[in-house]
This record gives sequence, structure tokens and C-alpha cells, in this order.
Amino acid sequence: MDVNVLKGFTIFRGLEESQIKPFAEKISIVDVPAKDNFIVEGDVGDSIFLLLEGEVEINQALTLSMNKGEMDNREKAIIKLTSEIKPLFGEMSLFNDGDHRTANVKALSACKLAKIMKEELFELCDAHPETGYKVMQNLCRILCGNLVKANQNVLKLTTAFSLILER
Repeated sequence: MDVNVLKGFTIFRGLEESQIKPFAEKISIVDVPAKDNFIVEGDVGDSIFLLLEGEVEINQALTLSMNKGEMDNREKAIIKLTSEIKPLFGEMSLFNDGDHRTANVKALSACKLAKIMKEELFELCDAHPETGYKVMQNLCRILCGNLVKANQNVLKLTTAFSLILER
């Protein structure tokens, strides 16, 4: 994998080419056809993906499963992302209890992804502590940014719901 391509992704922000190279060597390239869900909510997450080419949509189930016998497949599209902004996916499952995926990611067009296995990511961070610290710090920034957005969305939904109830 070309180190210069990886430099544009937030996970590698502030790293030198020599620090990114060990990660580049562990990356596998995955081609995903259009309309394919390459991350499925609830599945075990063992990797993160970097979007190299294409456009994706992230969506989540609208309802919580209350009964194992009942399935409600309604989903809400959260955001559409293109490779131009260098997004990554699957970071939540790196640190989530049970390592389960928290959303679906669907390819809207044919996509090219860089895949890093969780185990290899952590091994590289352990083997290169200074680099690992920066990578984990970058992942924390990504996760915190996502949390702030989620909190804002909950506040908007709560406000809208309370306005409806007031009528």
C-alpha cells in the first residue's frame, strides 16, 4: 500500500512516512461492488476500513430489538461519504464490548478499501509505542468527534419529540 495515500487519513495524522510504513505493509485491499453492505450492524468487528475510492452510506436500525423473534429491518441513513474526505469505518468495534459493529456501511458505488485487521493494528501499536500512541490519539479524536455528533443528534431528536408532545 502506498504510504503517501495513507498520509491523508486522520488515523495517520502527524506521522512520518517511516512510521506509517509498517501499517501499510499490513493493509489488504478490498474491492466492494456497488450496493454491497461491507459492514453489517451487529456483526463482530475485527478490522477497520479506509475508503480509498468510491462513495458509501452509513445507516443504522431505527428500532432496538426487544424480542429475538421479531425483526424490524427499518433503517435510517445517517450520512453519505466519498473517498475525497478520506473516511474510515469500523473504529467503534475496536473498543466496543463484544467488538460488535454499530452501524451498516453500504457501497453506493464500486469501492476500493484498505483493510487493517484489529489484531495487527494493536500489535503494531505495541511494537512501536510512540507511533502507537499517535495512532490511538488519532482514533480517540475520531471517536470523540463521532460522539459529539451523536450527542447533537440526540439533543435535536429529544427537542423535536418534546415539541410534538407539547401540542
